[in-house]
Amino acid sequence: MHKLLRNIWLYDETPEDLKDVRIRDGRIEEIGKGLAENDAELIDGKGLCLAPGFVDVHVHLREPGGERKETIATGTEAAAKGGYTTICAMPNTRPVPDTAENLEYVNDLIRQHASIRVLPYASITIREAGKERTDLAELKAHGAFAFTDDGVGIQEAGMMYETMQDAAKLDMAVVAHCEDNTLIYGGAMHEGTRNKELGLPGIPSVAESVHIARDILLAEAAGAHYHVCHVSTKESVRVIRDAKRAGVRVTAEVTPHHLLLTEHDIPGDDAMWKMNPPLRGHEDLAALREGLFDGTIDFIATDHAPHTAEEKAAGFKKAPFGITGFETAFPLLYTHFVKNGDWSLKQLVDWLAGKPADVFRLPYGKLAKGIPADLVLLDLSAERTIEPASFLSKGKNTPFGGTTCTGWPVMTLYGGQTVYEDKE
Repeated sequence: MHKLLRNIWLYDETPEDLKDVRIRDGRIEEIGKGLAENDAELIDGKGLCLAPGFVDVHVHLREPGGERKETIATGTEAAAKGGYTTICAMPNTRPVPDTAENLEYVNDLIRQHASIRVLPYASITIREAGKERTDLAELKAHGAFAFTDDGVGIQEAGMMYETMQDAAKLDMAVVAHCEDNTLIYGGAMHEGTRNKELGLPGIPSVAESVHIARDILLAEAAGAHYHVCHVSTKESVRVIRDAKRAGVRVTAEVTPHHLLLTEHDIPGDDAMWKMNPPLRGHEDLAALREGLFDGTIDFIATDHAPHTAEEKAAGFKKAPFGITGFETAFPLLYTHFVKNGDWSLKQLVDWLAGKPADVFRLPYGKLAKGIPADLVLLDLSAERTIEPASFLSKGKNTPFGGTTCTGWPVMTLYGGQTVYEDKE
């Protein structure tokens, strides 16, 4: 049996130019007008927009070891609901995928429980402890997507330099959470105006930007592909822009929440607003938007980070950092940037799908004949309110609860199979 999507408009064409898309054996076989049915399973896409499934290279699935917060099953179901068909899981699990054996264990769990494509990172150091480097060649041979100690920064320059040298020889990316531990000062939120009003310890912007500046010079010396996670400050944007102009192979991502919120939006001592890096100031938000628009920042990643309600109830000082992102990213960004005319729909889809795939040389994130049928149907007229209780993710921790958005994924196909369908 093959599928035929009828009367859909492609995200990079006009709504009036309706097309059909035939899917056979998990791939896009044909795109055109008035395609013959030939006993296909029909999906009426009238009024719906078709886009490639989104690609998120920065997610936390928590399993193994953190199943109270999320599992591979619930995380991938939530991702599919958000329109994602390829996600890359960070290694801050227990065990950490820091050896071939541990990475194989993670891969077995993915094969058993994932409903979409999950590509696992391997760690740079044993147990992400920052003391002893892992065997990158061995980890690549067992399927590592890239290397990172996300959640913590690599503090020793020599360790990062040697890692980048080895990664360059393997033609693999080094992906970095950038934070100099000597500049954190026990902070829980951005060191700006709001933390003083709330009496909470702040994290200065330089804790991030100085780390990025160091790593960029190391990447230049090593000839490595260096990717910066969740950029949050105007100084970070500036040093990445300068590095790109100088020809350094650096790429970067930004999260939806750092594009939409600032420290001034934080209502009080509510850990639903606690994330790392923290929400910054107005000038930082403007720099992030400009950096995405001019190509300094390459794409958007969610940093989906589920936690339990009990953990987040502990308040700003004690609660863990992080918010969920799969099920809110597209409607939030579409509502705030495309609907008001600041961005085109094509730009948004490219930043969520095509560009992350291009940066990491993945054969996904496109709409074209012959490629895997990883697709999302979007109802751009649907208006709904974000209700965390309805999330498929175990994590309900988001500051966007109660926000009304327009434009929602209504069906996601992975390899031609329906992995999410809106029943409302």
